[in-house]
Amino acid sequence: MAERPKRRLLVAIHDVCPRHEAEVDCLRDHLLGCGGERMAMLVVPNFWDRSPIVRGSAFAARLRAWAAEGVEMFLHGYVHRDDAQHTSRIARFKSRQLTAGEGEFLGLSHFEATVRIEMGRRLLEDVTGQPIAGFVAPAWLYGPSAKRALADAAIDLAEDHWRVWNPATEATLAYSPVITWATRTQARMASSLAVASVARRLAPFRIMRVGVHPGDCGEPKVMSSIAETVSTLRRSRVVSRYADLKADAACAS
Repeated sequence: MAERPKRRLLVAIHDVCPRHEAEVDCLRDHLLGCGGERMAMLVVPNFWDRSPIVRGSAFAARLRAWAAEGVEMFLHGYVHRDDAQHTSRIARFKSRQLTAGEGEFLGLSHFEATVRIEMGRRLLEDVTGQPIAGFVAPAWLYGPSAKRALADAAIDLAEDHWRVWNPATEATLAYSPVITWATRTQARMASSLAVASVARRLAPFRIMRVGVHPGDCGEPKVMSSIAETVSTLRRSRVVSRYADLKADAACAS
């Protein structure tokens, strides 16, 4: 008799870069304190062209140490800034309403997406000494060319706001929205706090995902909600690695 798939909780820190080092420390300590003992870090090689990760630097050494401890290191775009001139209404809406100019991979050409993926992967793998765990686009926004570039680069794990999938095969590894918090405005923050409260109580999906950002550190209500969300979900789920989803898929096939 086949073993039933485990109920899992995945936790990730976004926008990891030298500029946000203090906030990454804050979030990491906070997650460890509420039971997020396994986590992923989404690393930006040169955040907004102002915060490059330099090989041999103290921050690079910290990334290598965290990777050695078992933190999954994802490539999270390259500059995390959207400079594209979007021609479609849908893309313009996404770039303006779903993020504050940070949907880097929404409007890139196949060539430019490929270049940024390969440059970022080479840097992150050099720094950590390990293969990247996968790719997550800034703001979870992907254009068609970016998706093709990921498949061509043989990236086998990516996520957007609704699912985790293998870009090379298009196989869905998990379907669930990410619980995350918005801090840009008071209205967005209130809405995200309410959504998190409902999501952690109902927990309707086998795989639940939590994503935290550097801006969360400055909002006590958000930090409290993060702790309560992780603590609640881990009571009914195994705190897991994204790689476990690939292992689950292999067992099911």
